[in-house]
Amino acid sequence: MLYTLSKAQYDLNELQPILAQITENDALVLWQDGVLLAVKYPQLFTPISHIFVLANDLEARGLTLANYQLLSFPDFIQVTEKFYPHIAF
Repeated sequence: MLYTLSKAQYDLNELQPILAQITENDALVLWQDGVLLAVKYPQLFTPISHIFVLANDLEARGLTLANYQLLSFPDFIQVTEKFYPHIAF
């Protein structure tokens, strides 16, 4: 399954149950304002095996992140083909 987070306003009480659903066979993509969550709550994403950040969205916000695999748009398409269905938050 593919999970995507596109908003940054989640608090811990909202975000933790979402992330608890993600298994080692799933993937998470942070994109749009969701990339800010990796800065705000980095410790929450450590246990997730397949975590990706859309590079254009990270760059547009003037951010750099270590320990995350950056995706181009073509890479994002490949991730959506590998991990499905898709649940967007």
